[in-house]
Amino acid sequence: MNSSAIEIQEASARHVTVDEDSLTVDLVDGRTVIVPLLWYPRLWHGTIIERGRFEILAGGTLIHWPDLDEDLSVSGIIAGHRSGESQQSLKEWLEERKANGIGADS
Repeated sequence: MNSSAIEIQEASARHVTVDEDSLTVDLVDGRTVIVPLLWYPRLWHGTIIERGRFEILAGGTLIHWPDLDEDLSVSGIIAGHRSGESQQSLKEWLEERKANGIGADS
């Protein structure tokens, strides 16, 4: 009996765009994935500057926003996984931002 190994390559981001309503990820394989920004509250509440300051890491499989302390996997975005952050954690993060004078209008 012959067996062959099937190589499954994890999806990789080539380019990322964040606007006021959506997160768009252009993949290396030519696909584009667009998801609502509301799925990721830290991005939603981030300023334009914070949203635009990101890194594509781990061979394109991870997107990191250092100013927002947000990490998203490309495979999770493709699978439709929303933020798993608890309401309490988000509330504390928003309160800390407010105390530091950081908001969507900053």
